[in-house]
Amino acid sequence: MFITVRDAAVHVQVAGPPGAPPLLMLHSLGTGLHVWDPQAEALSRTHRVIRFDLRGHGLTPPVPGEATMEALAGDAFAVLDALGIGAAHLAGISIGGRIAMEMPASRPERVHSLFLLDTAMEFPPASNWQARIEAVGAGGMAAVADGVMARWVVDPALPSSRALRAMLLATPPEGYAACCAALRDARAEPLAGRLRGPAAVVVGELDQSSPVSAAEAIRDAIPGSTLTVLPGVSHIPTFEAAEPIIAALQAHLLRDPAEDPHGAGMAVRKAVLGEAHVARAGSNITPLDAPFQDYITRNVWGQIWTRPGLPRHTRSLLTLAVTAALAREGEFGLHVRATRNTGVTPEEIAEVLLQVGAYAGVPVANHALKIAKEILADMEGAP
Repeated sequence: MFITVRDAAVHVQVAGPPGAPPLLMLHSLGTGLHVWDPQAEALSRTHRVIRFDLRGHGLTPPVPGEATMEALAGDAFAVLDALGIGAAHLAGISIGGRIAMEMPASRPERVHSLFLLDTAMEFPPASNWQARIEAVGAGGMAAVADGVMARWVVDPALPSSRALRAMLLATPPEGYAACCAALRDARAEPLAGRLRGPAAVVVGELDQSSPVSAAEAIRDAIPGSTLTVLPGVSHIPTFEAAEPIIAALQAHLLRDPAEDPHGAGMAVRKAVLGEAHVARAGSNITPLDAPFQDYITRNVWGQIWTRPGLPRHTRSLLTLAVTAALAREGEFGLHVRATRNTGVTPEEIAEVLLQVGAYAGVPVANHALKIAKEILADMEGAP
């Protein structure tokens, strides 16, 4: 889909359950949102994955003039605004990682965490970027393709490396040059003292464009961050080293529940059941049920619903089936209402209750259908 940002059309892809934690993935210079395809497919089981093509990349047309890190970060915030997302986890590779760092430096309340892959706080010398701007202006993307690919991948003969080269050659020279200007002018000083964890910094051992020393500088600048060096990996490793990067992303995004199961559980509970419901439930807690409410939040929401083994959509379907089969009317109705946040459709509810009728009995399924019809009808008329 396309979203209008500052009077320009931006190409955006969104995947994953609507109520899942949002993850914004920012691509590298000269590629597009598809550079994250393997990771986006894996993470969309547990997260609402948002990707967009930077200005002058992929299907997003160029914007006249040179880009700045501030403007590129503004584009990312505008995409989140258009999707109604207040804060998100950020994952960025190369220039995408530098944009990701720019965002909490100006709006820290809108960033949950950072996953920074093969990037740097600054990319000296400026003369290299100016030379690239002039090269693509004179000879198009073919003028830089061989040199860029030698830094991007370990094995240029792989099909995935040929796909990366095709992305590079398809990038409009003016879009590439505009973002080169942002990298040329990026400095570490504006980020100093303004970045906070949790942050995971990951770098390829063979990365020449943003070497291990640049990743170490990021780690040292972000309290509470971690650094992982991937052996035998270069600058754009999302295809060549897809699985290790998926594992690193999952470890980063799923470490919070273990560290703070109550906080993680409360976040999931709000995402699934809605802020208003959780606020109402919280206002009614008394000393009698406070330990039980803590148990539910910490253990059910914080240690079951946060697990990566099943997507939230599937957990929602299972909860509907179990509560219907056990005739737990209150819980069943609550989770029918929650489907607006988990992405479960009325058609899927109907299929679940057919299955319940076959295996748990017609009477309980029939009664659950009656409850679901009433609630869905009420939801249709509600904002």
